[in-house]
Amino acid sequence: MEWKTVLENVLLPISLKRRPSKEEHERAKTLLRMMKLHDYDHYYPTELSGGQQSRVAIARALIHNPSMLFLDEPFAALDAITREELQDDLLKLCHHQNMTVLFITHDISEAVYLSDYVAVMKSGRITYDLKLSLTKPRRATDRYSASFNEQCLKVRDAMTGGIG
Repeated sequence: MEWKTVLENVLLPISLKRRPSKEEHERAKTLLRMMKLHDYDHYYPTELSGGQQSRVAIARALIHNPSMLFLDEPFAALDAITREELQDDLLKLCHHQNMTVLFITHDISEAVYLSDYVAVMKSGRITYDLKLSLTKPRRATDRYSASFNEQCLKVRDAMTGGIG
């Protein structure tokens, strides 16, 4: 909501029901620190880049400390470097929050980099699934390894009918 500050946007799910408590304000500020936005809590969305706006949206989704998060193409409109930074931040958040994420993407390398499991769907049905064997924690250099590329190729083949 462009008329609300970053902090107010993060607290929005709570504000719709009641006035946020002091503890909830502190949690929102902690989430903003985790999302590298600690200096932006009084900014408005129009003053932020697309990547920063995505970070605010993730912080807002985390305000209730969910055990599972559903993300549908959250980084699709971002430039490549910002996208990679947000992917790394999401992996750190998942580890720190002990959270499961169902991440929908059409980007094969994004799916492989972020996932423990990848499922390919066609006409609403899972046609292929793959348990990935990448090291944890993920590192930027993993994106260029032979193993990473082999797993991307398996997923691509599944999407084009080569497997499954």
